[in-house]
Parts: sequence; structure tokens; C-alpha cells
Amino acid sequence: MPTLTARTKPRTRRSMELLAERPDGLHFSELWKLVVAELPLAEEDLERLKSGDTKGENAWKWQTSDLVMAGWLRKNNGYWRITALGREALEQHSDTEAFYGAARSAYAYWETHRHGFAYAQKLVGVIPAGRQLDLDTLAAETRLDRGPLARWLWGTRPKGAQWVVDGSGGAAPEVRADDTEKAELFAEIQDWQRLAEETVRPIELRELQELLARENERVPHAPSAWLLHGYLAHDADLVRAWITEGFCSLNAALIGPVDGSVSPEELRVRVEHGYRSVPASRREELASALLAFLSHMHPGDLVCTLSDGRFHLGTLTGPAEYKSGVLRRTVNWMDVRIDYNDLPEEVQGRFASQHDIVDMTSLLNDLLRLAPTAHPDDDSRAEEPEPEAVGRTGSELPAIDPSLADELLVTEDWLTEVRDLLQHRQQLIFYGPPGTGKTYLAQHIAEHLAGDPRAVKLVQFHPSYAYEDFFEGFRPTITKPEAAAGTGTLAFDLRPGPFRKLVDLAEADPSTPYFLIIDEINRANLAKVFGELYFVLEYRNRPVDLQYSGEFHLPRNVFIIGTMNTADRSIALVDAAMRRRFAFVALHPDEEPTDGMLARWIDEQTKSAKINPTEDVAALHRELNRRIEDKDFRIGPSYLMRPSVYGPGGLERVWRTSILPLLEEHHYGDDSVNIQARYGLAALRRAVSGGDA
Repeated sequence: MPTLTARTKPRTRRSMELLAERPDGLHFSELWKLVVAELPLAEEDLERLKSGDTKGENAWKWQTSDLVMAGWLRKNNGYWRITALGREALEQHSDTEAFYGAARSAYAYWETHRHGFAYAQKLVGVIPAGRQLDLDTLAAETRLDRGPLARWLWGTRPKGAQWVVDGSGGAAPEVRADDTEKAELFAEIQDWQRLAEETVRPIELRELQELLARENERVPHAPSAWLLHGYLAHDADLVRAWITEGFCSLNAALIGPVDGSVSPEELRVRVEHGYRSVPASRREELASALLAFLSHMHPGDLVCTLSDGRFHLGTLTGPAEYKSGVLRRTVNWMDVRIDYNDLPEEVQGRFASQHDIVDMTSLLNDLLRLAPTAHPDDDSRAEEPEPEAVGRTGSELPAIDPSLADELLVTEDWLTEVRDLLQHRQQLIFYGPPGTGKTYLAQHIAEHLAGDPRAVKLVQFHPSYAYEDFFEGFRPTITKPEAAAGTGTLAFDLRPGPFRKLVDLAEADPSTPYFLIIDEINRANLAKVFGELYFVLEYRNRPVDLQYSGEFHLPRNVFIIGTMNTADRSIALVDAAMRRRFAFVALHPDEEPTDGMLARWIDEQTKSAKINPTEDVAALHRELNRRIEDKDFRIGPSYLMRPSVYGPGGLERVWRTSILPLLEEHHYGDDSVNIQARYGLAALRRAVSGGDA
């Protein structure tokens, strides 16, 4: 059966086709009614989620957000409208898969560069009315490609987007704006000019950065948490001074006076110049620490440190200030009397980090539980963030819904055991012969536990798969702006792989469980692919230094499910280190939950009149596996769990093209076995009917 994502793709494309017929757009609820009237939901998609939406509608809403990222669709107060760029996409990608793939590529770019897009949204959001920002300037500052940035602004329309213009003063050519869209954009500018009685003027980047710095000081934000090490000043009593005098600090003597309005690029230049005698990797760490201290930390955030084996916790109360070569922030340090050895294991692990500043936001709830309870008359903790601001943790998996067992044709007890293994081990592997539904079960269990198909990522390993493909590695690129003309200098960018992208999403969304499904995990050289990640699979609370970037830890809300095919014997090559880090769950045709699955499926499909079997296919399947002596080569039921098998000639076709070729490979070189006589349908039918085998 296709996955929920696959079942949603045609509805997403049909939505755009319906909107193309309605230039004024539709409310999404009306659009959904039209879509499901033409493409009804499957029974398994009708389940209601906590939001009240069905699984099908929820997946559709998520999938259409890819179209917004691509600039193909606009969503405004519940009304959806296709853009001219969206119409062009429909014409260019007549195939549903191609259409979906093009939209996903836009989302993938956003996912990879989401920090740049977040910075762009902040900058655009403070553009004063009547001031225009050049698109190329914004792209250069945020380190984003011009085209994806223009299309993202066109689709999402964040506050201030109308003031970002092409060099000609109008819409960027990348958005393919039609006359109507150009007129709407021009009308917004004309309306402002008429009301303000002023002309539109350009805005320089420096002025915009100053506006953003003032806005950051004014607007409250969600609380974060930070770990600071006190060794930059090479002063053994530095942390004691922090606690006694109520501040925290960072050495900045070699970069000169600086404040929160400094741009990331300018800060990097200052670090490159001031610390040119230290290794490049250390300069990058210093730049990251200084940027965090200046721009990412805010009043109300928690800060913690360690001194003489004692844990200290406080709340930031002021902005960063530069004085005598040191950056300082005022802190309200709490009366916390906790030894390092008494801290939660995850918190202890972060203190092993060698970085000057460590983002501890994913452990905010753990830190809040360490804070002393304030006296009712004590208002000293009035500025501290409340635990509710963080929400539930994604490391706690939800209970199994009984409906999932019915959908997957397995027992609820077996699903609960899988859920418990994931909860306690966080990594497991389904292994068994071909056709036992390993990947299918992994995908559906992961989507159910995550509650969101976007929190599930599938990758397939193969012999040439490497660490750089899986986690991160350098990829060639041509420097801009010459790239557009087909010239330029070849350079190498550090690009995240699917696992790194998933981890970044999980860190940004700690309330949701995220799942990585690795299909055919045993086909790759696992030591080569995982590298130093072996360590964090077993010790999630401890950081590890990466080959190409800084320290890394694996969040508690990331779960891994692998699948292994036992027929090729490569499972025997899996090393002991990997075996120790994963729980192994067998899926064999003659063992639960796979045993009896085919019979249950046939019974369910027959009752719903989807198939009309004329013989006992489940009995034929059992007889087939009885004749296969090697357990690892027995045939799973999924080959026979397709309605087409039960049509005219269907069983003979699947036997001839799918099942017998597997067995021929198994007995390759063994002339003593007659494949047809032993495994052919005629022989099996005679045996099942009581005749000679």
C-alpha cells in the first residue's frame, strides 16, 4: 500500500489545478471539499488527529506548504491562491511525481538554509514603509541564492516583503509575475506614496541592521538556555567573579568595540583579522561564540556554568556591553547548591563540550527543574521562563493506537514492544527475508509515533554510500555572481546530508519525535558511513567532534529504524559495535507478526469486496516456505498482498516474475534442485489439494 505521503501527492497537484481555474482563490476548507470529492480518502487516512483534522487533510496541509516555499502558492487568512509561477510549474511538470519533486526541492533548499531564511525574515520585517531593499543585497547578507530567496518571499509574503525589489525597482524576474501580480505590487507602493505624500527611497544594509538590533531589544522571545565556560580570560577565579558580581563575560580584546548590531559577516571579518595567528577552526569557534553572546542570547534566557565542581544557574537580565576588551552581560545568579555529579546525565554530558558557549535550549526543562522554588513574596525570579513555554519533550513516544494494529495487520502487543524498544534503545533494526514488510512497517510505525510525516526521513544505503552522503561533506560549487553567466571560481561548500538535516530539525523542534529510516542498512560499509557518529549512537548525552565541523550531540528526540535483508547474508558482516547500538527485531514469514498476515489480509480484502480469491493462496504460501529449508531465504507475504495477484493470471505472473527468480538465485549452481518441480505453482497446488507434491 502506498505511504500517506504518496497518497497525498495527487491531491496536492489537483489542488493547484483547481486554483488555476479560480484566479481569485478559494478558502482552504472549500478547496479541500473539492479535492476529496474527486480523490476520496483511503480508510486509513480518515483517522482524526488531536487537531480535529483527518490524517489525510493534515498531510495535505503540510505538503502544500512546499508549494508556498517554491512561490507557487499564497496562503492568506485561510484563502489560498495560485501564483503565475505556480501556473508555470503545472505546465512544466505534467507528471505528479515531477511536480512534487520540484516543490520538494524548494523545501529542501529552505531546510538546508533555514538559518539564512530566518535571518532574512528578521531583516525584511523591520524595513520601514516607503524604504526599498535591493534583493541582491539581501541575498548577499543572508548567504542565500537569489532565486530561491525571491520565490520564498513571493510565496510566504512575510512582513515587509513588498519592499524587497529587483534592481529595476519591481518584482524579481525569478517569480514570473504576471500583469495582475505586478499591478498589485505597484498598487501597494502607490497607496503608501499617496497616504504618506513621500517618494520611495532605498535603504542601506547598515541602517537595516541597526533597526533589527533595536527590535531585538524590544520584542520578547521564547526562552533559551546557554552553557558558558569561564576559561577565556585564563583566570581561575573568573566564574567566582561572575557569581559574586552578577554578570557573565567573553573575552573580545582582539576584535575591538562591538555591540549587538554587528552583522555576522562583519564579526567574522573582525575575528579573521584579530585572531589571524590561531588555526582557522578555532577562529570559526570564536566567531560562533561571539555571535551567540552578542545576538542570540537575550534577557530572560537561562545561563549555567561550573566552578570547583559546583553547578551555577542564572537568568540573563541585560544586553551585551563592551568594556576594556571584554563583552559582559548582567546575570541574576540563583542560589543553586548542586554538585556536578548530581546533575542529570544529559546536562553533565554538555559540560564535556570544548566550545566557549553551548546552546542548551533542548535541555531547558531539565535546567528549570534544577532552579530553586521562589518564596511567594520573592519576585527575584519574575523574569525566569516558565516550564510551559517549552512544552512536552519529543523523546517521550506516544502510546500505540489500537487502530494502527488493525491497519498494519499485526498485534497491538507486538507494536507496543517495538514502541518500548524505540523508547529505551532509540535505535532498532527490522531484519528478515525479502517480502516481510520491513520498510513498510518501519515507515508506518514512524509516521504514527511522530504524528507528522515531515518528521520521518527515509534513506537507502548502498555499497558506495559514504559519510559525506549521509551526514555532511564538502561539495563543489561555483562562486556567485559569476555562476549565472557560467563562469566563476570553483569552490567547495560544506553541505548537510539527510541525517544532519533531520537532526537540525529535531533540535529546532524538541517537542516532536523525529525518525530516520535506513533501508538496506547492511548494504553499506557502516564504519565508513557512520564514522565518529558511532559514539553518539551509544552516548547521546556526550558531544563528539565532527570531521568537518564542530561539536555534535544527538538529540534525545531522534530515533533510528534500520532494515536488513537476510537473504544476501550481509547481516553477518555487521560489526559488533553496530550490533551493540541497535535492538534487533526479527520479521520472518513463520513467526509473529508476519505469520498469518497474508491470511488476515486476504480475509479483510475479501470482506470489502476488493478481491475474490479462487484458491487458498495463504496455504500455497505456507507450503512454499515449508519447502525452503534455509529460514533466511523464505518468502515474505507482501508479494502476495496486492489486489492484482487475485485477478486473471495474476498469481501465475507474480510467481513467474518475482518469487521463482529469488529461488533460482538461492539455488544458483545447485543442479540437484529442479526449481519448477519443487517450487512451481503446479507442484504446490497438488500438495495443498492432497495430491502428489
